[in-house]
Amino acid sequence: MKWALWIAIGAVFSALGVGLGAFGAHALKSTLTERMLEVFEVGVRYQMYHAFGLIVIGLVASRLDSPLIHAAAIALMVGIFLFSGSLYAMAFTGIRQLGMITPVGGVAFMIGWCLLAFSLIKVQI
Repeated sequence: MKWALWIAIGAVFSALGVGLGAFGAHALKSTLTERMLEVFEVGVRYQMYHAFGLIVIGLVASRLDSPLIHAAAIALMVGIFLFSGSLYAMAFTGIRQLGMITPVGGVAFMIGWCLLAFSLIKVQI
């Protein structure tokens, strides 16, 4: 039943993404600089993409239970925390050095998508 967990986590990240997006569009407009608001919005956008990715992984895992698929979900979650989380932290604090964490999250995203692809290709071989 791990597949249901990935769908649930994806749904929670999606709900948080909608809330954060609305918060950014309304409450943060007067607080953050235009550049930091853009940084925040990139974090929200990538969180949403990868939240949907978790839902897709859950749907795939409901048909194909594979350790690679579960590893893909974990990689996407790590990516959300590192990529989007570092951008949120940078937007709120203005500490640009936090941006050094962002590419690590991007690599986690790529690993997650590659693991998903590999797990599906492996089934076909």
